[in-house]
Amino acid sequence: MKAFMDDQFLLNSNTAVRLYEQFAKSLPIIDYHCHLDPQAIYEDKPFANLTEVWLYGDHYKWRTMRANGVDEAYVTGGEGVTDYDRFLAYAKTVPMTLGNPLYHWSHLELRRLFGINEIINEQNAPIIWEKANARLKEADFSPRGLIRSSNVRVVCTTDDPADTLEYHRKLKEEHNLGFQVRPSFRPDKALEINQATFLPWLLKLEEACGYSITSYSTLLKALKDRVQYFHDTDCLLSDHAIDKVMYAEATEEQASAIFAKALSGKPVSVEEEAAYKTYTLRFLAGLYNELGWTMQLHIKAHRNNNEAMFAKLGPDTGFDSINDGPLAEPLVKLLSAIEQKSGLPRTILYSLNASDNDVLASIIGSFQGGGIPGKMQLGSAWWFNDTIDGMQAQLKSLANIGVLGRFVGMLTDSRSFLSYPRHEYFRRILCNMLGEWVESGQAPEDDELLGPIVEGICYHNAEAYFRFGSNQ
Repeated sequence: MKAFMDDQFLLNSNTAVRLYEQFAKSLPIIDYHCHLDPQAIYEDKPFANLTEVWLYGDHYKWRTMRANGVDEAYVTGGEGVTDYDRFLAYAKTVPMTLGNPLYHWSHLELRRLFGINEIINEQNAPIIWEKANARLKEADFSPRGLIRSSNVRVVCTTDDPADTLEYHRKLKEEHNLGFQVRPSFRPDKALEINQATFLPWLLKLEEACGYSITSYSTLLKALKDRVQYFHDTDCLLSDHAIDKVMYAEATEEQASAIFAKALSGKPVSVEEEAAYKTYTLRFLAGLYNELGWTMQLHIKAHRNNNEAMFAKLGPDTGFDSINDGPLAEPLVKLLSAIEQKSGLPRTILYSLNASDNDVLASIIGSFQGGGIPGKMQLGSAWWFNDTIDGMQAQLKSLANIGVLGRFVGMLTDSRSFLSYPRHEYFRRILCNMLGEWVESGQAPEDDELLGPIVEGICYHNAEAYFRFGSNQ
């Protein structure tokens, strides 16, 4: 029997151990999709305590605490509740999460970043609290210090088109930073014409652009200007939350009429929304392709399910779930239309519904080409899927239907500076899968074959695919 989380954690064969130790373990990290705050990276302020760095903003942990019966005041904070109270509530919750990746992640974060090896529970919570807070006083436990100590080379944040990118530009001027911080272009509010956020967001976009947006043509101009502004600030990726894939043929004149309708405050029908989104996304994809960007489509989240808690806490607080519904037909039509109009940019397709893995893996095979290895990517197991089973399922779907050796690997999709051990988790799962294939005779025991595949998936493929060495 293995000890809990020993050196062979998740590695169930000698081959898996060798692949991990020799080829995966020491590689740097490219975190090409996360939600870290660039201002926090720039200001580099020390964290007050473990709760601030570990629990603030982490809706993964918040969900489990609620499910464990923890009162909301101890989850997201409330009057009279201290940070230690909140930490203790999570320490009581962790033992109940056995089987959830959070059980492993929480221990990995304490072990790898703080050197704390205790099994988390209510009894040893005071010891963990004291040890972690003592470490947080050290210089290398600031945001920048945690990024550097985690061997991270590139961080790609998630940024609205109206963002000034002030802190990205300031970070770019620091030549001894030791890692790159790049923005990602996230124009969801430009597409969500039926949301209450649309008209207020247009005012912010006007402020960012310095001119009024009174027509659809000026909106497209503004989006083009902001894409170029992001590009000049080292952006090479866009990101879209496509909770429901919609497709409808539309001309610019039709999209313009729909925009004018929304601008006047009139309701837009579902059919009109689909037409507006289709034309606008095709326009954006053309810009991405022209500049050599990668387009990411995060599909099938069902957001803000609990309306009462949304009204109280806002979005991204742990009340989202997995969506279902049609995917293949509208997505294929959308990708085909983009390819026909401007050519598809490098594209990563993620679905929050794991049952879509094979569908997406087969769809991307229809749009590969252009001499770009793995131009179309089946995105990493994401959000509710970044479990052992979910990562294995995504890897196997890609291997079964596509080209595993060109996969660009793991991301954190996190708001926490402590999330980088998730890359270790992924790398161990990858090496264990390949080790199983070798041990069962499905793959040759050939490190000249397997080593470059492991190294590519863990680091080098992403470096080349996103072109992080150059903006040309």
